[in-house]
Amino acid sequence: MNYQAMQLDARIRGNAEDWGADFYGVADLTPARDFILWQGGERLAQYPKAISIGIALLNPIVDQLPKRSDKAVAMEYRHHAYDTVNDLLDSIALRLSSSLQRQGYRALPIPASKRAVVDERVAAIFSHKLAAHLAGLGWIGKSCLLITPQAGPRVRWATVLTDAPLKTTGEAMAERCKECQKCVEICPQAAFTGRPFREDEPREARYDAKVCERYLKELEEKTGYGVCGLCLYVCPYGRR
Repeated sequence: MNYQAMQLDARIRGNAEDWGADFYGVADLTPARDFILWQGGERLAQYPKAISIGIALLNPIVDQLPKRSDKAVAMEYRHHAYDTVNDLLDSIALRLSSSLQRQGYRALPIPASKRAVVDERVAAIFSHKLAAHLAGLGWIGKSCLLITPQAGPRVRWATVLTDAPLKTTGEAMAERCKECQKCVEICPQAAFTGRPFREDEPREARYDAKVCERYLKELEEKTGYGVCGLCLYVCPYGRR
């Protein structure tokens, strides 16, 4: 890597951290191109690199989730651990993309935690956890969440797709859940099978996303706020 590319790397990482990102990584998307093409189309699959940025959630907010039937607890989580964090992630991703564009590169920010138009998949147009996984920031747990060594799954993510010559920050991290089944056992809808992540298996082998989505919609209709997050709360890597 030449000096100019090293400067670019340092500048983009520094900007992300200065603007509020707790996690930063760069992934080579080449090994996952077929999956990205299937999920988001050529518009997204054309980018060779992804910048993954994450913000750790506040532990006092997450630790209250077992009491989420209390409206104040649920609304506090929705505000501080979802809406506000997503807005900040989107702002950082947009600013990073603008900075890369000013330097002559193409960059596309992918919104944090947004559904695709094709709702039957119950998936976004791009997998933030895929980018974070390939950037070496964590592994895919039995909950299908991205588990980081530092904060477990208590992190929200956004992604910038780009053709900038950024240096990748790591490799896909090996799964460390071992025999732990806490996320499987706590799920109120039994949405997880307990199978560890494997690249050659569909998500359905581990997780019934439609059951989870239906449960959240039912909560929303019944109480006015669809909040669960128990799999995120219970993970030992986060509770440490």
